[in-house]
Amino acid sequence: QVQLAESGGGLVQPGGSLRLSCAASGSIFSINVWGWYRQAPGKQRELVGITSGGSTNYADSVKGRFTISRDNAKNTVYLQMNSLNAEDTAVYYCNAHSSGLGYAYDYWGQGTQVTVSS
Repeated sequence: QVQLAESGGGLVQPGGSLRLSCAASGSIFSINVWGWYRQAPGKQRELVGITSGGSTNYADSVKGRFTISRDNAKNTVYLQMNSLNAEDTAVYYCNAHSSGLGYAYDYWGQGTQVTVSS
């Protein structure tokens, strides 16, 4: 069992930056993939970026602006967001994925609201 808690969302002006945090607890050793997703009003939840081992991949819409990092000592995953624009407004969710022989689990945080507006 894994518990995730996002924080760091809020209101930011266009062109600004924000860093989201995802604090994890529980059976962290079982996690294979970490990810960030977002969901804007009236739209499907979409992938922002995922990281596994030494490899990280981002959606084209955020590539070059967003960066995922991890602090293993603190069991925390971060999403650094730069050059924010109105299209980045969404609820952002942290995701942890665990899979093995014949099983797969996904864990989600409660989400944190990011609003980009002047």
